[in-house]
Amino acid sequence: MESKFKELFQFEGKVSFKEAFPLALQHVIAMIAGCVAPALIFADAAGLSHADSIILVQMALIGSALTSFLMLYPIGILGSKLPMIYGVAFPYVPTMIALCGQFESLGPEGIVAVVLGSQLIGAIVSIVFGLALKYITPFFPPLVSGTVVLAIGLTLYPVAITNMGGAGSVMAPGWGAWQYWLVGIITLLVNVGLNHFGKGITKLASVLFAMVVGYIIAFFFDMVDLSPVREAGWLSVAAPLHFGIKFEPSAIISFVIIFMVTCIEGIGDMSSTTIGGMDRNPTDDELRGGIVGFGVANVIGAFIGCLPTATFSQNVGIVSVNKVINRRVFFQAGLIILIAGFMPKISSLLTTIPAPVVGGATLSVFAAITMNGIRMITEQPLTVRNTSIVGIAIAIGFGFTTIVTTAESAGITFMPEALKNAIGVSPVVLAALTSILMNVMIPETDADKKQGSTLEEVLEG
Repeated sequence: MESKFKELFQFEGKVSFKEAFPLALQHVIAMIAGCVAPALIFADAAGLSHADSIILVQMALIGSALTSFLMLYPIGILGSKLPMIYGVAFPYVPTMIALCGQFESLGPEGIVAVVLGSQLIGAIVSIVFGLALKYITPFFPPLVSGTVVLAIGLTLYPVAITNMGGAGSVMAPGWGAWQYWLVGIITLLVNVGLNHFGKGITKLASVLFAMVVGYIIAFFFDMVDLSPVREAGWLSVAAPLHFGIKFEPSAIISFVIIFMVTCIEGIGDMSSTTIGGMDRNPTDDELRGGIVGFGVANVIGAFIGCLPTATFSQNVGIVSVNKVINRRVFFQAGLIILIAGFMPKISSLLTTIPAPVVGGATLSVFAAITMNGIRMITEQPLTVRNTSIVGIAIAIGFGFTTIVTTAESAGITFMPEALKNAIGVSPVVLAALTSILMNVMIPETDADKKQGSTLEEVLEG
């Protein structure tokens, strides 16, 4: 192989714009739909105006780019100096949607303020998590983390299906019309088809291409209103604290748990990046810097209005496949994302994507999240202890929240409002707490442990 191409496989290698740009664009295409969709889903659930929805999408892109830059160009202990892309992530969506119902009285902007306030505290906890990494990870083995990820995936399914029916709520006018279902199903089928039978960029960016096909079909069904795009400016950005920040204890508890799980997933993605792209395990400094940098980036995100970010596994997968780890490639990818965030025309166009298209395109993404949880769980032997922890945690998480919802619909109150908001709204929170407690209380035998390297051993180098 010519020497100039070998530079692509070196983090500090010198490559030209022409060489790096196609590879950078590939990373953008792989992440853009997954980054924008959570903001769109949350904006719809919160009832934000179109203008505020555009701002939420803009800040999602800007915050994602800034987080990625911090990882590529560390400042002291902040940043991993690894070739990775970060973006606004789906694991937070179920809790954010639950908060929309809990704090409806605050209005759309008030709901966003509650989310950003909870994010701020969760991010600070993440910083502490990174600094005390070796002492905290024993409480989050793959069995516990996998259970939480599984719960997140299962909770997201109704979100996708409801969107396929026409909107984020079954109470929306016209919800359930056949045209909506048709667009949603076609989008889903295109996504699945490209993911299994596509090649190259069509396979890697199957979600994006599916959304393009669904968008075109939805346009002919008169589901797309482009007037806001014509009215949007070419260059602008919202002032910091546009939505404000509000602290609600029940919301904070939920976000702290999800942030800690996201830190564990981040360790997994950083390990996959170094093992798949660099043929080595990550160093202690890289893991610590990645987690601390992630926390600091989300603190900043809370003030500028960017929803919580996380590592993007699809981009990690690209690195594992093509072995390209050059920093200039990832810098260009971040720059493209940043420019898109500063241009309301682009952000406004993204907000015109109809709900059935978002639902059909993201259903397989949610399925992938669920399967990631299952894979993490099955890294451990499926012994009586391990299966009991997973099964009971999922049963309590989903069973209890279902009962709370049913009782509330019947006008029955059986627990304090604050406690209900903390553990009775999102199955993820109760499943996480149950799995953590059971894992600590039930003794682990040699038969229950994974054979081979543990996370603690990786951290010890």
